[in-house]
Amino acid sequence: MVVIESSGITDVGRKRNGNEDSLFLDDAQKLYIVSDGMGGHQAGEVASAIVVETLRNYMKRFKEKNNVEELPDSDETLSKEANRLLSGIHLANKGVWEVSTSNESYRGMGATVSTVYFGDKAIISANVGDSPIYLIHNENIELISILHTVMAEHEALNPEGAKGLGKEFSHMLTQAMGVGETVKPDIFEIPYFKGDSLVISSDGLSDKVSPEEICNVIKSERPEKACQSLVDLANERGGDDNITVIVIKIKNIKQQKRGIMGLISRIANGISNLFFE
Repeated sequence: MVVIESSGITDVGRKRNGNEDSLFLDDAQKLYIVSDGMGGHQAGEVASAIVVETLRNYMKRFKEKNNVEELPDSDETLSKEANRLLSGIHLANKGVWEVSTSNESYRGMGATVSTVYFGDKAIISANVGDSPIYLIHNENIELISILHTVMAEHEALNPEGAKGLGKEFSHMLTQAMGVGETVKPDIFEIPYFKGDSLVISSDGLSDKVSPEEICNVIKSERPEKACQSLVDLANERGGDDNITVIVIKIKNIKQQKRGIMGLISRIANGISNLFFE
């Protein structure tokens, strides 16, 4: 069992009138979500809220072991937990799309989503759009999400050719939640270790604070203080966009009970579930 300490914060920044970012974090559910909305007349705020609420509620039902209709696994190479996360993202995309196409005020709205879920054996990270997910391991920081932008995709195919693209292409999304009937998230399952940290943010932070700076803050401060320090730093550098960040630290990994006592415990739990479910 993984023991987690986390914190999250969202800030309007210094240039925007409203906040179109949404976030969710729950150490008990072991689920963490950042969504950055887009669209005028508060449509971005609506889109990001739909994404977060849909994904949170879908994953919560499995955690509570309610009767949940399992959707077919969409990727046989992934664990059941990862496929559930994918299903939640697809449902969230459908929700935004249906509201967008049925309400003229919200036509064309969309959002990013970047999420981390702790399975029994791995971190499951998934994303659509350009809200980054970073993993800090052994004091080194690494981007573990795929940025769905014109710039990032050109860099992957032709690093030299991408240098000629203007800065505006770094935020031109090639995928977003709710702008089409379907979406193709990128998803990874990564082993976790005691001492690892993860950071999920909107581009309001990543545009202003480098990965190395983020790493230095995370190493020296606890999650709540680190979140505030990062938001303050982005605001000091202009605060041009809404700023959202979640910091997750793995404090400990407790081993499962083993041997005869562990077996007895599992049998007892099974009998209890049989009679009381």
